[in-house]
Amino acid sequence: QVQLVESGGGLVQTGGSLRLSCAASGSTGSINTMAWYRQAAGEQREWVAMISKDESIIYADSVKGRFIISKGNAENTVHLQMNNLKPEDTAVYYCNAKTPTPWGTPYDYWGQGTQVTVSS
Repeated sequence: QVQLVESGGGLVQTGGSLRLSCAASGSTGSINTMAWYRQAAGEQREWVAMISKDESIIYADSVKGRFIISKGNAENTVHLQMNNLKPEDTAVYYCNAKTPTPWGTPYDYWGQGTQVTVSS
């Protein structure tokens, strides 16, 4: 079992910055990748950025060049630095961790989510 706790959401004006953090606990040695997803009101949850155990990183096109995902100095933490925020970035942001399973499809763990609101 893996537990994920996010922090750092809030209200910011267009063009501002926020930094989200995610702390993982429990069976963290089994985690292959950690990622951030977001879900705007009335929309489906979408993937934002991912960092793997070997620290390879990929971003969704919508945030490339503005968001930075990184591992924290504290063990089992991941940050999402969000710069040049836009109103369309408004969403609940979720931390995700994937662990391997015997049947191939990874198992997803989710945090409780943190609200990010960007005012125009």
